[in-house]
Amino acid sequence: MKRLQANDRAPEFATRDFLGAPVDLQSLRGRRVMLSFYRYASCPLCNLRMRDLIRSYDAWSTQGLSLVAVFQSPASSIATHVGRQDAPFPIVADPGMELYRSYCVEQRWTAMLTPSVLLNAARAMKAGMLPGRVEGPANRVPADFLIREDGVIDVAYYGTDVGDHLPLDQIERWLHAGSPQFNGAPA
Repeated sequence: MKRLQANDRAPEFATRDFLGAPVDLQSLRGRRVMLSFYRYASCPLCNLRMRDLIRSYDAWSTQGLSLVAVFQSPASSIATHVGRQDAPFPIVADPGMELYRSYCVEQRWTAMLTPSVLLNAARAMKAGMLPGRVEGPANRVPADFLIREDGVIDVAYYGTDVGDHLPLDQIERWLHAGSPQFNGAPA
């Protein structure tokens, strides 16, 4: 599976979010898009990241950003867990892993027990984000894609561990000035 890179055309998709509303990349043309892939809906690390994105989204949206989050859980689990955070952007259920395959989102067992994963898991659980049932591969590694208005990927960020996402300050820089001059984390 070959990773997507900067200047690749973002694979098109048309699906529905966990509430049943249509979500497709074509309809977002003309706006910058962040497409963010996660593990399962009750994953404490994923819920912690979603909380951070929700807090930042209003400011980002006024700068022309549309955000779409993708989870490998069914819609019912998203509604029970991460969906309770009332994200102001679509959350897509992809238990069939179609979008994960299209965007070459990886799995790695070595990504499970890094010091940063253990530290962030403790932070998440302290915030009340407790793990539940694992749906899909437990060793799924997150990925984030920053897509230009014309549908071309500016940044393809493949995480180094199960809690690693594109840093928020890199998203801010991209919104303000364009590409942050890097394309993903090391494998």
